Order: sequence, then C-alpha cells, then structure tokens
Amino acid sequence: MDSLAQVFDGFSSKKIFVVGDVMIDSYMWGKTDRISPEAPVPVVSVTDKENRLGGAANVGLNIKAMGAESVLCAIIGDDAQGRIFRELLEKRAMTDKGLMETIDRPTTVKTRVIASSQHLLRVDEEKSEAVSNIIARKFAERTAELMIKEKPDALVFEDYDKGNITPEVIHIIVEKAREMNIPVLVDPKKRNFFAYKNVTLFKPNFKELVEGMKITLEKTDTEAVANAASKLKQKLNAEYVMVTLSEAGVLLTNGESQYTMPAQKREIADVSGAGDTVISVLACCMAGKLNAQKSTVIANIAGGQVCEKVGVVPVDKAQLLAESELYFEKNAIF
Repeated sequence: MDSLAQVFDGFSSKKIFVVGDVMIDSYMWGKTDRISPEAPVPVVSVTDKENRLGGAANVGLNIKAMGAESVLCAIIGDDAQGRIFRELLEKRAMTDKGLMETIDRPTTVKTRVIASSQHLLRVDEEKSEAVSNIIARKFAERTAELMIKEKPDALVFEDYDKGNITPEVIHIIVEKAREMNIPVLVDPKKRNFFAYKNVTLFKPNFKELVEGMKITLEKTDTEAVANAASKLKQKLNAEYVMVTLSEAGVLLTNGESQYTMPAQKREIADVSGAGDTVISVLACCMAGKLNAQKSTVIANIAGGQVCEKVGVVPVDKAQLLAESELYFEKNAIF
C-alpha cells in the first residue's frame, strides 16, 4: 500500500471530468453613504469589480488545487459572458475543450453587490429551464466522445439545477462511463435527484436527502439517516451513498454496512463552497484508487478546512495531507 503522501503525489497523473452547470461569480465592491432620491435604496459607488469561476467550475478549481487535471464539460452561451468565462479558464491554465456554446441560453452570471462589508444584493442572469432535447443529446454525445479520447480517471456530475443536465444527458454519460469503467460521483440537486442511476457514489446533503426521499428525521439520528441512505442507494442502484450532515459529520453506506465520521471542532468562518470541495476531493481520492471510506475521511477533513476560511476558496493540498495523515495515524485507518 502506498503512503498517503504517495497517493497525493499521484493525483498529478489523474484526469477528472466535471459535467455540470458552470457560471461566473461576479463581484462589485463599493461604498455607500446616501439613499437614492429615486427610491428608498442605498446608492453604491463602485470601487472594484472581479469575475471568478463559479458553480461546477469551482469543483474544477478544487480538483486542480489537488494536483489533478480537470476538464469542465458544460454548456455556455454564445455571448460576451461566455467569452469571459473562457478567459477565466485560461488565466487558471484550465482547458475549455469540454465546453459547448449555444445561442439558446445565456452564460449564467451571479453578480453580488457588496458595500461596507455588507452583501446588499445579488443579481442572477440565467435561464434555468432544461435545455432542448436536441441540445441535450448533442452535448451528451460530444462529452461521451471526449471521454473516449481523453480517458478520464473519474467523472463528477455537479448539478446546480440550471437546466444543462437532463435525464438524457445523465443516461448517455453514465452508460459511457460504466462501459469505460470510470467511477462516477454525483453532487445532486432536486430536479434530477432520481435520474442518477447506476453511479458509483451519490452525495446528497441532509436537506437534499430528506426532501428527495420525502421523509422527516433528525440529522443526529444516525440509524434513521443510514436507513434512508440505504433505501436511496437501492433506489438508484448506486454503489455508495454519502450524506453530508454539516455539524453532525458525514455518513457513508453501501447498503449493507455504514461508516460515520463526526465533524471536527473548528472555527467556522464561511461554509460557502464546502460541498464543492468535498466532491472534488472525493473524486481525486477515488481516481487515485483509495477506497470509499478513506476517500470519505479525507473529503470530510477538506470540507472542514475550507469552512475556516472566508469566501469560496480552493482546498490547500499540503494542509489537507498533513491533517489527513495525523487523523489516519491517530485512528489507525491507513
């Protein structure tokens, strides 16, 4: 068995596809010291602007931070925002070979207006209805062809319910992945919750689990959560279901046995992006042939680490390795 450090070093030879809803996170910072004479709203004098990769692209950033190559497979608009998105990828030395443009919908942009350290407003520019069947099939087949060419070591569905992922897209890509023996990991949302059949690992959070299964339970009731996760695993014919429980930790089940890891004590600054980090690290670990339990431990530690930092930030690989090695040694896991 390789050491954990060797496994982490091996990420540099891995390639991971991220299929999902990409977007631009746009920020406008400024100051406000007066109310508009036109309406009872503050006037913001903008002092700075920034565009960042968001949505499924943040998963790509986390994968890259772990040392692996990430290929974003997504639909963007044939518009100025789409060109900005490609430029953002280029700045991060990330490929755009998996992107498909369409004139039927804009590139999703979420603009946040922040003044005096207060988040005043968010403006969303998007179309969230499902793409047409023609576009969906074209995108899925294009992605499947790229999978054959690139031979990824793992594939992540990062679903933000923006309409780019449809049941047909899921079916075509999952079937190709199974044919190629590529592990498929899913970070779901409500719309396609039960469309992800035959995947390797399905990762809902607690809210998504109870809403998807239409049940009521407490996240601290481990037995009830495990039972619900096992039923979901059976319904999807997934190999594993992993439920993130925020302050209650995480639960992994294969339907026959379960593993729980409590949340670690941390100074929580911001939970934004923690779910993206968890699925990214899971994908890297499983691409590196770590088993699901060890992958879950490392991913849970990574999710906790990014919660200690303000804003959406990628995981720190060196910090994650150090803390994971300590945890594994203490608990005799590796």
